[in-house]
Amino acid sequence: MNKRILFAALALATACGAVGFAQEDLSGNPAYKNGTEWLANPVANPDAEAATEADMKVYEETIQTNIAGETLKIKMIPIKGGEFTMGSDNGEKDEAPAFKTTVAPFWMEEHEVTWQEYGLFGLLYLAQARKAGNVESTSDRDAIADALAAPTAPYDIGHISYSNSSKGDHPASGMTRYAAQMYCKWLTATTGRYYRLPTEIEWEYACRCGSETAFEFGDDEAALDDYAWYLGNSPDGYSAVMQKKPNAWGLYDMHGNVCEWVMDQYDKGAYKKFAGGKIDTPFVAPKKALSVYAMFNEVARGGSCFHEAKDCRSAKRIVSTKEWKAQDPMFPQSIWWMTEAPYVGFRVVRPLTAPTAEEAKLFEPDPAVWAKYKELNPR
Repeated sequence: MNKRILFAALALATACGAVGFAQEDLSGNPAYKNGTEWLANPVANPDAEAATEADMKVYEETIQTNIAGETLKIKMIPIKGGEFTMGSDNGEKDEAPAFKTTVAPFWMEEHEVTWQEYGLFGLLYLAQARKAGNVESTSDRDAIADALAAPTAPYDIGHISYSNSSKGDHPASGMTRYAAQMYCKWLTATTGRYYRLPTEIEWEYACRCGSETAFEFGDDEAALDDYAWYLGNSPDGYSAVMQKKPNAWGLYDMHGNVCEWVMDQYDKGAYKKFAGGKIDTPFVAPKKALSVYAMFNEVARGGSCFHEAKDCRSAKRIVSTKEWKAQDPMFPQSIWWMTEAPYVGFRVVRPLTAPTAEEAKLFEPDPAVWAKYKELNPR
């Protein structure tokens, strides 16, 4: 292409972006609301009510799907609070030193968020069905959930996991941590109960079930086949959830299948800081505000069907890198999808004690990131 024509095209594209899109006012979007504002008058669910740890029980959220008259269930397992040893002195350097810490009670989803669940938000299935009149709105919460900032369409790159999104019982994967956080916000708006990603400490506590061995079930890698989908038994990639044995809490796929996003930013020396009382938040928060240009160095746990057995250990920390978006063709790259990480997903937790509005700010996606992305890349 002639350089003059190329420069003219670039200038026109820049001008169109500046004039056509930068003026959009997004401040009224529910993404700018604190999730605690939606906790009044939650959707009725007696089993989900608990004032104390002793009151906690297994419960299910009933969510409308994009098909009229059809619902899905999200099963939440109570995890009693307690003390445990986090990390390992016999593993990798960033897993040490092992340290004692306490965890408050919470519920955790029985399995990884599936495509059937995530697609309602992340692929816009439910919002589009309501907009088309195929599914009726049942409460004011629906309008809030449908208006919430949501992912752009996933890229059409054959080998990545979006091609498996039709397999509703498989774990949703390939989303960024930011997208997973926004899903939690959508679920909070939908139900009136506060959902978020687990912290790294909460995740390992739920995985270990009181054990101090390499895996929840012991140290023998040969037994992993009974509990996990990992590189050694997954030639075709990830599998439907709940096909292996659960751990002692009743949680499935904590080892393997897809690794799971947690709230923490990666810090190789974090455990020394936790042990020394030098971190005053419940997780390692980013040192500076998240940027559309830098959405890496974030922690996922549990290993996956793409990982060796040793990388599915309870203490193993997996860190996102720029390579997870190597084929992303956009600039800036997507805040919603990881083109090279079909092995990362997540599951949700709900704390027994709902956070204050100030506490919730630590866990919720920064709407300024979404607004900036729309300004720079209005796809």
